[in-house]
Amino acid sequence: MKEDNKDKTWKDKTGRKYQSYGAEQRLERTRSEKHEKELDGEEASGKPDSSLSGENEVGQETIDLQESGLEAAEVDQEEVEGEEVEFDLEAQIEVFRLQIEEEPDNCVHHYNLGEALAELEQTDAAKAEFEKALELDQDEAFSSIIHFSLGGLYYHQLISGIQGTVVRSSVGLHSQHKPGAQIVEVNDDDYEIPLREFRAAIKMLDRLQADEEIADHVKDNAPKQIADIYYKWASDLIDKSRQIEVYGDEIKDVKESLRYLKKTLELSPNHSQAQLMLKYARKMLQQGWSIYDECGFVAKEIQGTG
Repeated sequence: MKEDNKDKTWKDKTGRKYQSYGAEQRLERTRSEKHEKELDGEEASGKPDSSLSGENEVGQETIDLQESGLEAAEVDQEEVEGEEVEFDLEAQIEVFRLQIEEEPDNCVHHYNLGEALAELEQTDAAKAEFEKALELDQDEAFSSIIHFSLGGLYYHQLISGIQGTVVRSSVGLHSQHKPGAQIVEVNDDDYEIPLREFRAAIKMLDRLQADEEIADHVKDNAPKQIADIYYKWASDLIDKSRQIEVYGDEIKDVKESLRYLKKTLELSPNHSQAQLMLKYARKMLQQGWSIYDECGFVAKEIQGTG
């Protein structure tokens, strides 16, 4: 994201680009103020600045060393640019916090901090920063990427199984389950919340004031994320229907999963897992299915609809 032509960047493991603003500008300002104070002190004492006048050998040597140091720094910088340098995320977070102290109403600073905290898996703190960024982004110039990142947090929770009873689906052609190793409840909000964020990211994309790389990232990936969420939703409903206990809505849940699988394929026609699961779900509805306990005995039989 760019603001005021400041494009100091860092990248996370996904390769997406985030920004650090103001650190070098503040450092340069501090150097300038220090230099002005030194000049004022020299004028008051009536002594010339030997490092500038070059009137003595010591002063001239100092200049030469400073210039050599700058040249060496430039060479080192060129070498660093050609190498993979480990990024100090903790230090960058401190920079972002300092920027927020200086400009608390700047939504970009809160967004940047949220991205860094998300990278450290400090999910609650990251959410708070993203939500604050949305609140401050009154003209919605950056809301698309903020919604996208917020949706990514919820999506990560959904896939990794952090949220309550929603765990990674074990849907397959096997029908044997152990107690406690199956999905027994599916909470619609766990899927609808990230869907809402990704849809908002797409809706606000035309207002996004960011470079083309970031806009393309949202444009290309938000629909894919939506498709994967629908697939996950369908997968979990099918897994729920295959739990050992009879709960009465097995057929209803499989029918609902078909609806979400179709949505997945509308967004991602080549989604091979969704294609396979669609065939599997249709077969379940037509022929019914049996669930066996860990000892190999039939624990539940669901009649097909023909």
